[in-house]
Amino acid sequence: MDKFASHTGYSNMFKEKELTLGLYFPLESYEGSIAEMDLEHQMNLAKKAEEARFASLFVRDVPLNVPSFGDAGQLYDPWVFLGYLAAHTKQISLGTGSIVTTLRHPLHVAKAAASVDRISGKRLVLGIATGDRPSEFSAFSVDREQRSNLFRESLDVMRKVWNEEFPEIHSPRLNLRGGDLLPKPELKDIPILVTGHSTQTPKWIAENSDGWFYYPRNINNQAALIKEWRTLTNIFKPFSQSLYIDLSENPNEDPTPIHLGFRTGHQFLIDYLHALKEIGVSHLAFNLKYGQRPVEEVIQELGEEVVPFFPALSNKEV
Repeated sequence: MDKFASHTGYSNMFKEKELTLGLYFPLESYEGSIAEMDLEHQMNLAKKAEEARFASLFVRDVPLNVPSFGDAGQLYDPWVFLGYLAAHTKQISLGTGSIVTTLRHPLHVAKAAASVDRISGKRLVLGIATGDRPSEFSAFSVDREQRSNLFRESLDVMRKVWNEEFPEIHSPRLNLRGGDLLPKPELKDIPILVTGHSTQTPKWIAENSDGWFYYPRNINNQAALIKEWRTLTNIFKPFSQSLYIDLSENPNEDPTPIHLGFRTGHQFLIDYLHALKEIGVSHLAFNLKYGQRPVEEVIQELGEEVVPFFPALSNKEV
């Protein structure tokens, strides 16, 4: 039996041979790096997404605004924002895409994640990553060359302090003895998705994570990667990806490329999502940053025309 079968966040999003859909915060389009982030408006949109049976809402961890990177995410600290989001939603999965574990102490990440999972009713799906902005490593006085080891350490520490009472752990960033981390997740574990390669091999990711969160790519290349992924996992472990979309008012508009995605009408989008389902993508989270229409219209149209083909897998009534 799947160890996360009773975990609301995981079971909303993942089932073998199924595809579900989510949304990234900020739920708005914006130019440049910084979104306006009207919190009342964002929460209203989050509720609409939940009512439409989107499976997830994702936040990002962008510690510093680095103008050359071009995107400061949802602005607010991801853990604070997730707590606020948990209080304004009921059953939709809450994802991180992704927490930069190399820049955060693993005990802090473990406590924050367990807290959100408890407060939200087992809805957290924890995406983790090594980080990709060199200036942040220097700002936090972290040796970027050690990011692979730091990433592995964080995952090992989190799993141990979630599952064991008063564990003893000695590693480069901690010497834990005689103390215990609280709260524990109700299941003594939280679903963890590794983002990209995070300086690890696919084999290591398959053995140590609960799923893989990847970037949008040519569908043939993605199919080859998923095929390799399936050879490395002896049980079902989901493969997820993001996608930037600019949804046209014309439902029949053919796709034209944008950064990490495309502009198109919902008819092509539905066909494209069915193709992703066929190659084994389990979950896809839309990013609406480059959209040209009011985001309320886009979420409504996605909810009416697209999500019914790929609805959340549990909690049918919200």
